[in-house]
Amino acid sequence: MTEPTPPAPGAKRDDDLEEFDLPFFELVALRLQVLVFALLTRITDLLLLLWHPRLLPSYLGIWWAEIRHTPYRARRTFEVVRALKTTGQRFRELIYGETPLMSALYLFKRAGLGRGSRLVDLGAGRGRVLIAASWLGAEARGIELIADHVTRVAPRLQAVGITLTVGDMTREELGDATHLFTNWLALTPETKARLIERFRTCRPGTRILTVTRPIEAEDFVRLSRHWVLFTWGVEVVWIHEYRPKAPPLPSPEGGTAHPAAGA
Repeated sequence: MTEPTPPAPGAKRDDDLEEFDLPFFELVALRLQVLVFALLTRITDLLLLLWHPRLLPSYLGIWWAEIRHTPYRARRTFEVVRALKTTGQRFRELIYGETPLMSALYLFKRAGLGRGSRLVDLGAGRGRVLIAASWLGAEARGIELIADHVTRVAPRLQAVGITLTVGDMTREELGDATHLFTNWLALTPETKARLIERFRTCRPGTRILTVTRPIEAEDFVRLSRHWVLFTWGVEVVWIHEYRPKAPPLPSPEGGTAHPAAGA
């Protein structure tokens, strides 16, 4: 693969983040708000982990990696650009945010996650949500596009049975999942459409949690919605269940027979 051609001087990128720019005082207020949320969620996370101290070293490892190398500033490195070109995504889709353990635990309990469940986090970042799933006794696996996020924390997560790998979430194998979680706040409509098609490879009955917007497609039944706290503020999360319509059955006459109601 050849290195991407830089844009012409003065040309506007199709993935610029200008629309997210704020006036100075609004930006200061927002950063103060995020700082307060960050302190609050860190304290609640640590208190919750006192009930499951085996997960505490992994959590602290993620936190230390964030302090040493912040994930909140996306970098246009060659590896990032190559990953985006491979998946067809845009730079603006890499906006980073995290789900506190308190919020994730509440949502997962509402979605019926527990022992014997298998959660897949699509766009897992550095795996904070996966720790919440493991806290509840579920098998936890995360897929993240940016290799730097994965390499810095994957060994620490693996030590407690959590898997975090580099991959394209729109091509990931999901047939073994009982629950999916995706924060698709910044995803483009094109990426969401590809992701929904991947959801259709799940088993019937799979529960799917999406942040900010529901799945607007046939066969995905909305069960509930919940307002919860994230590191950037309060957002709504939708819980769905995948219920594909039964395929038509071949009839002895060579036509198509549909199953009777209640069959």
